[in-house]
Amino acid sequence: MASEIQMKNIQLRQNYQNFWQTDLMNTMELDPLYCCFACWGGPCASYLLRRRALYNDMKRYKCCAGYMPCSGKCKENKCPEFCLCTEVFCCFGNSVASTRFLLQDELNIQTTKCDNCIIAFMLCLQQVACIFSFVAMIIGNDEIREAAHILNCLADIAYCSVCPCMQTQHKIEMDKRDRMFGPRPMTIPPVQFMLRTDYHQNPPMDGYPPPYQQPYALGYVVQDYPPSVPLPPDYHQNPPMDEYPPPYQQPYAPRYVVQDYPSSVTPPPNYPSSVPPPPNYRPSC
Repeated sequence: MASEIQMKNIQLRQNYQNFWQTDLMNTMELDPLYCCFACWGGPCASYLLRRRALYNDMKRYKCCAGYMPCSGKCKENKCPEFCLCTEVFCCFGNSVASTRFLLQDELNIQTTKCDNCIIAFMLCLQQVACIFSFVAMIIGNDEIREAAHILNCLADIAYCSVCPCMQTQHKIEMDKRDRMFGPRPMTIPPVQFMLRTDYHQNPPMDGYPPPYQQPYALGYVVQDYPPSVPLPPDYHQNPPMDEYPPPYQQPYAPRYVVQDYPSSVTPPPNYPSSVPPPPNYRPSC
């Protein structure tokens, strides 16, 4: 009966829609301090994670979170703290797996294929090492005994590496569940700049960039400041004075001549070249 329930639970977990906040490969990078704590103090980390998974309500505690045949039969409701301490020290692997199943069923989380391969490799290596140890005990061959010893060492290394990563994964997931990540503190927004369409073709120089050399639109050219005025035709024949240039000599309209100041008028043909002075005119000394 228990095996049928476990198989149904495994099938249900495969159809869950959510994923862990991080996979086993990245737990060391995201929270290295807790991973080291879980490596050197695995039972303590397992105790704290189980309490946190139960929202610190030990009335809800069951041995191995109710996933083992002994769950609910150890009188754990009378002294749940002592039973939890006994579980994490005597059945450390089961305590880690039970916390994992508890979080998966609560948060609708499925395990990725990479995590499944890592966990399966750890379990298979332990089983192979156990088989070699039994064979070495029965046969008594030194070579098989040496191979069993090597496999046991590899299995212990894998076990001590995967379990801390799993516990760190559970801790990060509960941080997300309890909203402990929180929003980032408010900071001053960075300075924003507008980029030209030809920014990558004509990158700006150091300091102030040069004026745009490309037209804004077809047929429109950006003028420098001050704008350049076309020179008159006789500019080189009659160069301008120091301050004010002479007026243009070109007529504004047909038969209209721009007058200088004072105005110079062409005299008529019968205009005398010299006008005699008046009779009473006396030059001043």
